[in-house]
Amino acid sequence: MSLVQVLDSGDDTALFESISDDIIEKGYSIRPYALPENLALLLSQHILELSSEKFKRAGVGRSKDLVVNDFIRTDEISWITYQGAASCAWIDWADSLRVYLNKHLFLGLFSFESHFAHYAKGDFYKTHKDAFKGEDNRILSVVVYLNQNWVPSDGGELVIYDKNLPASAVIDNRKVTVVPNFGTIVVFLSEEFPHEVLPAKRDRYSIAGWFRLNNSIANNIDPPR
Repeated sequence: MSLVQVLDSGDDTALFESISDDIIEKGYSIRPYALPENLALLLSQHILELSSEKFKRAGVGRSKDLVVNDFIRTDEISWITYQGAASCAWIDWADSLRVYLNKHLFLGLFSFESHFAHYAKGDFYKTHKDAFKGEDNRILSVVVYLNQNWVPSDGGELVIYDKNLPASAVIDNRKVTVVPNFGTIVVFLSEEFPHEVLPAKRDRYSIAGWFRLNNSIANNIDPPR
């Protein structure tokens, strides 16, 4: 599938509007099977073809403070750069979402960073927030799932903790659980929502990304690479 075919696959305005409305209403949006199918298929094929050398153990923290901690997370990641059809199509789609959200929500989103994530059987990521302490430049988190034929017994759910939800027998412990089905999109305010990834029962693939403010100062370019 060519990059042109992916980019010409349709108008995402209705999807972007739904995401925007959700963020206004509750601070997060969960859109099952919503990523354009051509793009989802291209990304799914690409992540499966990535060599193991492209992935590295995910850490906790940023830049010089990054450490690997098996107690907190055990997944592996591969940062996405503007190289290859799948990565370029993904970055362009995410930028279209950024432009729409800036226009309608005035968030001042400046840049985007993202990585492919692989959770092998048993891998997890314990409860955390995406915004780093002392660095409030991560504004919106974006997660897209690339798992075909996923069933609830495969585990690996994303759990979002929302203190604004009423505690009840229907909503357990004020949490929202997302099954990582193919093409599902999750967007949420990075600083507001603790979340975790439950242990996967088989290989689980996704993209995690963050829209950020521009915190560049003098010769210090943000985001750092």
